[in-house]
Amino acid sequence: MAAVNGRELVLDMLLMVEKEEEYSHRLIQDVLSKYDYLETVEKSFIKRLFEGTLERRIELDYYIDRVSSTPVRKMKPVIRNLLRLGVYQIYYMDSIRDAAAVNEAVKLAAKRKFVNLKGFVNGVLRKAASTKGSIALPDKEKEYSGYLSVKYSMPEWIVEHFLSQFSKEKTESLLEGMLRVRPLTIRFALDMGEEEKGKWLCEVRKRGVNPVKHTYVKEAYYLENCDNVAFLPGFDEGRFTIMDASSMEAVKNAHIKPGDFVVDICAAPGGKSMLAAEYAGKEGLVSARDVSDKKVSLIEENAERMGLTNLKAKVWDATVFDESVAGKADIVICDVPCSGLGVMGRKRDIKYRQKPEALKSLPILQKKMVENAVLYLKEGGYLLYSTCTINQAENEEVVEYIRKNLNLTVECMTALYPDEHDTDGFFFARCKK
Repeated sequence: MAAVNGRELVLDMLLMVEKEEEYSHRLIQDVLSKYDYLETVEKSFIKRLFEGTLERRIELDYYIDRVSSTPVRKMKPVIRNLLRLGVYQIYYMDSIRDAAAVNEAVKLAAKRKFVNLKGFVNGVLRKAASTKGSIALPDKEKEYSGYLSVKYSMPEWIVEHFLSQFSKEKTESLLEGMLRVRPLTIRFALDMGEEEKGKWLCEVRKRGVNPVKHTYVKEAYYLENCDNVAFLPGFDEGRFTIMDASSMEAVKNAHIKPGDFVVDICAAPGGKSMLAAEYAGKEGLVSARDVSDKKVSLIEENAERMGLTNLKAKVWDATVFDESVAGKADIVICDVPCSGLGVMGRKRDIKYRQKPEALKSLPILQKKMVENAVLYLKEGGYLLYSTCTINQAENEEVVEYIRKNLNLTVECMTALYPDEHDTDGFFFARCKK
């Protein structure tokens, strides 16, 4: 089998993300799956270098601009991303010698037909190594949002948006929380007893995986040192599934009872629908909908693996009213499309793709979906409204619209933050008709 150059793979992935040809979380999954035959240490190197370079892009560009005669924005994409991954290794990967980071970048520049820029790449990276730790960040007193933007590698408009909602201390804490590494999160099937869980935990520890119970959500476990969850015992049999703790907490608060009819209007990839189906039991039914065949196929695949015969998936656009379920649902899960500002720690390219205008236009779409969702409820039924964002216009203000204009009673409203709850940034509210 031909040798794999991990740095070159990362370079190609960074170029694809920069051109917005693919989402980062899907790209790394696909690459690690394709090269699953590599040693764990090699896969870990590829994952860390890709995710770290992408996550720290603003900070890396700031340092490169201070040691380069050519601004980052004027560089060829290949050279720009080569320098980013080189500087990331120099600044953040102590196990990599600076000389190795420099030399490998120079070799890749030549391999990619930029022989004439080998000296430039070499010079910039050597200067980055020699000035490591000595380049000052923007002045914290004079340019607070600029300081936070560089230190936490967050677009300045998002920093300013958070500052408009939170205190300076909370904003910095939030940004710091988003940079914390949180391993893959799973939950067990609800019918899994304590003895079976104990055996499973022992078995995966023997395989070098370290399961850690979540501090805030007792049903959740982090899996440290796990490079492919599909190879763990019980995955194919549906004894556990991937799901963030915030989503578990939301569905738990929806008050789903055995026998309930649940409609999930934006369900892919199906995590909330599957947990809802387990709460509803064999006498209940979950109608899981999403807008495309591809998304619905993903829901069906996950539900089949978990053995959930009471979950039925269908293609449906949530902005279109479905007369067939009008007034029939005990619960409607309304996890609407959102700006995703709460999951930037896991989906690292969101912060570069998202635009300020989306924060204003998305609530219009969200309210349209909610208006339909409310009509699906029986009297006394519950609407679970949720987003994976930290934006009052998409969260508290939409819930206030539900209360005032759609005449539902708001029974609970919860915001989860990465710095406080060790989860994705998430919001949910339970409203009763």
